[in-house]
Amino acid sequence: MARVLLVAGDATESLDTWYPYHRLREEDIEVQIAAPVKKILHSVVHDFEPDWETYVEKPGYRILADIAFADVRPETYDGLILSGGRAPEYLRNNSELQRIVRHFVEHKKPIAALCHGSLILAATDSVRDRTIATYEALAPDIERAGGKFQNAEVVADGNLVTSRTWMDLPFFMREFLKVLRASQKNPARGAKAL
Repeated sequence: MARVLLVAGDATESLDTWYPYHRLREEDIEVQIAAPVKKILHSVVHDFEPDWETYVEKPGYRILADIAFADVRPETYDGLILSGGRAPEYLRNNSELQRIVRHFVEHKKPIAALCHGSLILAATDSVRDRTIATYEALAPDIERAGGKFQNAEVVADGNLVTSRTWMDLPFFMREFLKVLRASQKNPARGAKAL
């Protein structure tokens, strides 16, 4: 059975976390939610108002983190999902999370980042020369980190899958599951390194 690590923190986007969690479980894939510490996380809901130029934030569901970053042995996981929301703004500075992400990058394992989750990849120098779909306001962050921003519902670039927002979740998970299954069938199947 494949194992996936799903990264979240306080102010993680509710749908960005729960949708992948339940979708993976539907496929009999073991999934663990990792956070800075093992605790109940407070998620948020980002929504779009027609007369606003940006999103609004509301309280979301509580989410139990299964494991603290410091306790994660990344070699025991087959894939990584970086949830969106406001959490990645501070999670990207966590040295334990950076250690985890670098393991997945170095071993060319499947990685997926949704919305602001791409900030974690940028902070670990993992978007250079890669095409990234993310929330449009983050395009300058991606480009400054050496990536190419693409305003698309999903981009699969080798072992890396990215999407803009929770509205793209069906496409995001479809592509991530393809990449994960391919890596399980043939672990040496040269995914483009990050």
